[in-house]
Amino acid sequence: MPGAQIPPSSGGGTARKVIGGLLGVFGVLGMLGGGALAAHAYSNSQQSIPNSAYGPTLWRNETTERLFPATVGEPSNMHDASDKKVAQWSRMGISQETSCSKALSGKTEQTAERLGCEAVLRATYVDLTGEMLATVAIIVVPEGTASQEMGEYFDSQEHADVPDAAVVPFAVPGTLAAKWQGNRRNGMGGEALGGYAVAVTTGAVNGRTSGNLPGEFGDYGANDEDRKPWMDTANALSKTFYIHLGNLER
Repeated sequence: MPGAQIPPSSGGGTARKVIGGLLGVFGVLGMLGGGALAAHAYSNSQQSIPNSAYGPTLWRNETTERLFPATVGEPSNMHDASDKKVAQWSRMGISQETSCSKALSGKTEQTAERLGCEAVLRATYVDLTGEMLATVAIIVVPEGTASQEMGEYFDSQEHADVPDAAVVPFAVPGTLAAKWQGNRRNGMGGEALGGYAVAVTTGAVNGRTSGNLPGEFGDYGANDEDRKPWMDTANALSKTFYIHLGNLER
């Protein structure tokens, strides 16, 4: 009516604004919480958890192509050892012989046999220059103390005056590894992983041997220095296969 006063607000509008604001806040929090949960789930999906039950049977269940890839190189967060983008070694052949006594030699064979060696899988590789050969051996031993002792043995050989030859070379007819044999071995290296140990022996394609410098050329530790590059290469390749086997367990 004309001149009538508008009654004062009962406060309902203010209350609705407050409730609406609270609902908005809780809605945002809900979305944030949902986003965090989704992010957490995605993060978990990216994790690789080692399969401890599969590890001991890996050497029986994986194909030789998976155990010994056609090419191998130093793995990274971006590339597996078998990725051709990081290839440093090409496989020449895979041995069908799995006997511990026929695949290993010297102290390496004695140590592996004492610790319960079950089998040895071998493959021969040549580096990209075509000048260096390497036979890689996957040694199957019991998990626990046996594997640990193999690792300790390899560590001791790294600093030995005359390192053990370790792996019996696997020659591959019709390839650069056709003449690869025991008297051409120049270096060795190894790593231990779970129920496995990886041992590597390196040598030259042309048969050149290291650590045999004549007369005074071999004095003052020169023979050790001559052998070191071969030892370093063997150790690096054993670490590559150590990581490779660990990834196969996941």
